[in-house]
Amino acid sequence: MALLDIRQRAGHLFIAVMLGHIILISAQVQSRSGVPVLEAVTFGLFAEVQRGVSTGVSVFRDAWSSYVGLRQVKSENDALKERLAELQIQVQEQRALADRSRGLEALLELRDRSNLNTTAAEIIAAGATPDFRTVTIDKGSLNGVQSDMAVIAPEGVVGRVVVSSPRAAKVQLLIDRNAAAGAIVERSRAQGAVVGGGDERLRMEYVSEVSDVEVGDVVMTSGIDGIFPKGFVIGRVESVEKAGTAYKQGGIVVKPAVDFSSLEQVVVVLTPTPAREAADNDRGEKESAQRDAKGAKDAFEGRRP
Repeated sequence: MALLDIRQRAGHLFIAVMLGHIILISAQVQSRSGVPVLEAVTFGLFAEVQRGVSTGVSVFRDAWSSYVGLRQVKSENDALKERLAELQIQVQEQRALADRSRGLEALLELRDRSNLNTTAAEIIAAGATPDFRTVTIDKGSLNGVQSDMAVIAPEGVVGRVVVSSPRAAKVQLLIDRNAAAGAIVERSRAQGAVVGGGDERLRMEYVSEVSDVEVGDVVMTSGIDGIFPKGFVIGRVESVEKAGTAYKQGGIVVKPAVDFSSLEQVVVVLTPTPAREAADNDRGEKESAQRDAKGAKDAFEGRRP
């Protein structure tokens, strides 16, 4: 066993001596460029180590730079997204303002064209059930709005005021099943009454069988109901059905000129119609006559013994 260890040590010593000789010879022997072989080999080894270290550092530096760059890009993207959201909101606000301005211009044009005393109003609520087709506007008795005043839009007739509070009013739409308006056909001057049915269509009733009504005729207010001024568009005849020579009950279907589903702004007519003025005058005269009669009666009874 000791002999084997001695042989191994001798072998290791021999290899060390040989390597030492090779290193010494390499240090003395020069390459073609004049540089010792040992220095050339050592330089080559260290150069490869330096290359590997430099490559690793470069890879780490590039990876770090990419990470930092991605973090910066993400921050910039987040900022751009926030700015884009703000701009989109501004665009929507500008579009809403433009739509509102166009609506107000149409209302002003309607007021100037009609030569009536009116007040513009905005719809702030709608009826909760389809059985009662009503809307609430933001003008009330403080603005002169009273019950049975006509409500119109640039497209045509909307309805009438049914309840008025100081700062708001409820409007019964013309398509409500309990609503009605005196009507006349623009072309043939056929008269009748337009009534609502609770849906998106109107029916023209009480039309004489000798009257001429055709599909496409424009139906307008006649003014005889005392609420709606004469000459405002109600709608256009959509279909006509007859039973013999007479028109069927509800056989004349009228499509409203106003799109009630997209209604936002309206005009309340403060000027009373001639029919309403006459009715109010008659009512005033009757009340005055009743007061005079009561006064005369009281005076007569006061003189009796």
